[in-house]
Amino acid sequence: MSAKEWKIYNPTGQQRVIVTKSLPGTRWLDLLTAADCRVEVCTSPEILSVAEIQAAIGDHCAGVIGQLTEDWSETLFGALQRAGGKAYSNYAVGYNNVNVDVASQHGIPVGNTPGVLTETTAEMAVALTFGAARRLVEADRFMRAGNYHGWLPTLFLGNLLKGGTVGVIGAGRIGAAYARMMVEGFKMNLVYYDLYQNKHLENFIAAYSDFLQAQGETGVTCTRLETAEDVLRSADVVSLHPVLDATTHHLMNKERLGLMKEHAILVNASRGPVIDEAALVEHCRTHPNFRVGLDVFEDEPAMKPGLADLDNVVIVPHIASATSWTREGMATLAASNVAGVLNGYGVWPNPNEILPFLSDNPPKAAPSIVNAKAVGLATYQA
Repeated sequence: MSAKEWKIYNPTGQQRVIVTKSLPGTRWLDLLTAADCRVEVCTSPEILSVAEIQAAIGDHCAGVIGQLTEDWSETLFGALQRAGGKAYSNYAVGYNNVNVDVASQHGIPVGNTPGVLTETTAEMAVALTFGAARRLVEADRFMRAGNYHGWLPTLFLGNLLKGGTVGVIGAGRIGAAYARMMVEGFKMNLVYYDLYQNKHLENFIAAYSDFLQAQGETGVTCTRLETAEDVLRSADVVSLHPVLDATTHHLMNKERLGLMKEHAILVNASRGPVIDEAALVEHCRTHPNFRVGLDVFEDEPAMKPGLADLDNVVIVPHIASATSWTREGMATLAASNVAGVLNGYGVWPNPNEILPFLSDNPPKAAPSIVNAKAVGLATYQA
């Protein structure tokens, strides 16, 4: 074990599972104890190092629930295999911190927690959009400092978004949910860029536009553009929702930031490294009417120098999924992945439709194993 404090549940359980952070709710723990697991949870809020996790795995460990702040690669998967490990689950929908190929080489299934973050994360992107547009953080600080001495016509002028153009880069589940919220709620026209056309989103907005016009209101439009640059040039608000890979690392660099409108708003609740944070700091310094909302950061938990000093940037500490329902659901899914593999269950065929696992009678399956085929896990059969 590492020097950090750990709490043990069901100490007589036959299958040892370590959990590298305390998780919300209790259902996840019930699932593991029902699978005859001895569950050891690190109660420290600090991020565990690779060496500390390796020490915690020890010479006997059946499974691990880990965090996206940890580097899961050869060292840890090798240690887990040597300890007799059979399962790992990331407590996140993303798994950029996990070398899945290495896990597969060691025969270890890798789980994640999709399907419960979509609306919650999209809602945070909306909150960041309006926090930036209406300068809420600046105004809050102003009030708390006792600087308000009466209404003024020019005090904290912000951006009106209704009827403007919202841009989305990456129109997957979260990007599409954000787009719908902005179009439905604020009658914005949508432009988006994605490698794949989102016909469902387009059809929904077309039907919504027909509804608006039937009520005597102006319709809305949805247009898929050819490039991300086209979105940046044309949108009043741009929300980033791409996957993080070599093609999207520093997607928003100095040149692309320069394509955006002078009064534009940029929102990122996806992955920090899709923005060149140093370039963003410089752009915000030289474009004071440009506004930004960030939930994630390039060198998390650190921020690039100068970012925290900018009044035109709203920053929150990676809390896009932080609702009780979502975070408890993530814990349930992560535990279901580990318990499902340890129990010998098959893998749920559609990891994006996981609500059955949050019901009173969940399927006897592992909800989402990203390398199921590579490690030879069977598909769940009802």
